[in-house]
Amino acid sequence: MTLPLEGIRICDLSQIMFGPCGTQVLGDYGADIIKIEKPGIGDISRAIDRHRPNKGDESANFMAMNRNKRSLALDIKSQEGRDIVKKIARNADVFVHNFRPGVVERLGLGYEDIKAINEKVIYVEGSGFGATGPLAHKAGMDFVAQAMAGVAFGNKDPDGKPQLFPISTADFSAGMILAQGVLMALYHRERTGQGQKLEINLLDVFLVMQQQEVTQKLRTGHDFNPLEQDPMDIFTTSDGSVAVIAVLRPNPVSDICNALEIPDLTKDPEFSTLSQQMSKRGEYRRRMSAGFSKFTTEECVRRLDKADILCCPVLPLGEVLQHPQIDENKIIVEINHPKHGNFRTVGNAIKSSAFPNIALKAPPLLGQHSEEILTEYGFSQDQIAKLFDSDVIAR
Repeated sequence: MTLPLEGIRICDLSQIMFGPCGTQVLGDYGADIIKIEKPGIGDISRAIDRHRPNKGDESANFMAMNRNKRSLALDIKSQEGRDIVKKIARNADVFVHNFRPGVVERLGLGYEDIKAINEKVIYVEGSGFGATGPLAHKAGMDFVAQAMAGVAFGNKDPDGKPQLFPISTADFSAGMILAQGVLMALYHRERTGQGQKLEINLLDVFLVMQQQEVTQKLRTGHDFNPLEQDPMDIFTTSDGSVAVIAVLRPNPVSDICNALEIPDLTKDPEFSTLSQQMSKRGEYRRRMSAGFSKFTTEECVRRLDKADILCCPVLPLGEVLQHPQIDENKIIVEINHPKHGNFRTVGNAIKSSAFPNIALKAPPLLGQHSEEILTEYGFSQDQIAKLFDSDVIAR
């Protein structure tokens, strides 16, 4: 079956997560992604994996975000290397990078440089904080952006210490916005024949992810944190814990108490309203905990489901991956890797009736497709051999 993005070619200089997870989505649906990497090192994420049995093994981090791509190991600091990038960009639909602002311009690979040879190109520039302004010079990373964007400050532990989320929320979200932007730009070009430049930065993405919080702050001056303002919490059961979201009902706390066979907390004048419950959250938690601790997690979930209270068990990732719902969703896919054999990873969250199966080509070895790509672009075997000999390209 022909996938919807077949025929779209992407020249991808991005690395780590922000760019790669976004271009991978496009590759899942048929785009040809030429991943340009530094010889000898490659994408930095190839080495970000403390659990590799051997240093030379492929990183799970890299394998998670680089399927359906072809690797060209190319020294873009050399003039020959930059010339090759431009040759690829001349016929590319999309050009992607996430270098610090100014780096590609110094290399002669900025938007104006690429547009001069391909006026219909969709040029995507990713950064940490924006292409201009007082923070433009700073290197971007999800966890740094969490601190700058107010996310860590709003995620305090019980002692009031700001906390980082352990998953790269903005990197992933920025990658998805990158994919959205590319699809929008492709559609625009289809209608008008015009290319364009897209700029995406992690700081903006985190603010978009906090659109409720930001709008509340701008309109009223108040902070919005549902974990502090609504009965949302994690309670310990007799054998684990359960997350309970007590919202969207006239009196959810009363319903929870009845389901768990404890005295109705809302009958106490001190806890009869939501504001009272939240202003005395410690005592609220203590009283509610008595109901949860009487039952197993499974029994708590059964009782709360029966009362139509939003809830679920708190599971470690290993148990999540064994849950029958994961099998039913078919979100875990198996890919055959040229070096490591079959491995399992997360597939694509889109379930399409027209395209039920995504492309599943293995993440490339560093420089695996160098010769193949250059041959496609008209380089002779003698020219390719000279580029190998001069270390401009590598296998």
